[in-house]
Amino acid sequence: MKKIIAFLLAAVMCLSLAACGGNGAPASKDGGESQAKIKAGFIFLHDENSTYDLNFINGMKEACEALGIEYISKTNIPEGQECYDAAMDLVDNGCGIIFADSFGHEDFMIQAAKESPNVQFCHATGTKAHTEGLKNYHNAFASIYEGRFLAGVAAGMKLNEMIESGKITADKAKIGYVGAFTYAEVISGYTSFFLGARSICPSATMEVTFTGSWYDETKEKEGATKLIDDNCVLISQHADSMGAPTACENAGIPNVSYNGSTKSVAPKTFIVSSRIDWAPYFKYAIECARDGKAIEADWTGTIKTGSVKLTDVNTDVAAAGTVEKLAEIQKKLEDGSLEVFDLKTFTVDGAALPNDHKADVDTDADYTPDTVVVENGAFKESKFRSAPYFDLTIDGITLLDTAF
Repeated sequence: MKKIIAFLLAAVMCLSLAACGGNGAPASKDGGESQAKIKAGFIFLHDENSTYDLNFINGMKEACEALGIEYISKTNIPEGQECYDAAMDLVDNGCGIIFADSFGHEDFMIQAAKESPNVQFCHATGTKAHTEGLKNYHNAFASIYEGRFLAGVAAGMKLNEMIESGKITADKAKIGYVGAFTYAEVISGYTSFFLGARSICPSATMEVTFTGSWYDETKEKEGATKLIDDNCVLISQHADSMGAPTACENAGIPNVSYNGSTKSVAPKTFIVSSRIDWAPYFKYAIECARDGKAIEADWTGTIKTGSVKLTDVNTDVAAAGTVEKLAEIQKKLEDGSLEVFDLKTFTVDGAALPNDHKADVDTDADYTPDTVVVENGAFKESKFRSAPYFDLTIDGITLLDTAF
């Protein structure tokens, strides 16, 4: 009888192992093997007080809760050795995949990836994954220029309303923009925003000032105030605090924000905001790591895939018809009938961009242009790598200063 019981127990164990793919891991749908569990780690430059980081934090919570996995987050991690230390601590705490959200984190994430080949490292806004060639290091971004263009359309609608009401004349339709650094990510953002505005209000111009920081409420408020004092009649920004929106609310100047609604502090001036929804990427990358599948070296989400979104329009401030116009333009972006960086819509130093124009895609120390980025009459942003590489100053935009 003991031999029969032992035989039956052995048979049951063999069947259990077969159901688990032979090593205790549940079998995946494609016949491969996947890990039963995975823990994710997240590194954020600031905390929830930054609209930029809050956007990532919300994506983290949504993705991890949807997947039912454990996660650890580290906030207020500077773009220095602290990032490497944070990453290695997450490795020591059993994280099988680690994300970081700021441009300056990249070199430290790469260092950690080289030292921890069995852990996947994913970095937003970075540029080096496709040239580093590490199987466990990846970059991600989204075609946020589409969302910026749409936000610019809303701004153009507001400018036209101000012109039609007699509040300003067409030649006074000057936008002000508060940027963080004079990097391609910021340049691509304010240029696509401006092109959206000018597609609706052809007389629009724009002035840009930079703070030299991703998050500095005082400098951002001062920057917006400087632009308002210079007769800018509408303000937008690529900066992460409530500084610029607060300045606009105090001055009664319409504002288009970034990374999330600022209606709570600017109910009388906030129009709309564009943002990247990071939850789709987090889900994708975590599932790949869990199931032992390769993660793309450069992943780019789009407006069509739900990775680029607008907040609800504040109809108390936006021009009449803005919601309908945005729906119309979004459909064109989704079906490809409208290109944000169509060469026919802008010039640089009075000349159209040539069809053989090159941009710095394979980033080196001198940022040498190396890749032809024009196809079918349009500058193709975020196609040859996920992070933006549009770094041109187009006509109609004036830089009041720079910050590298």
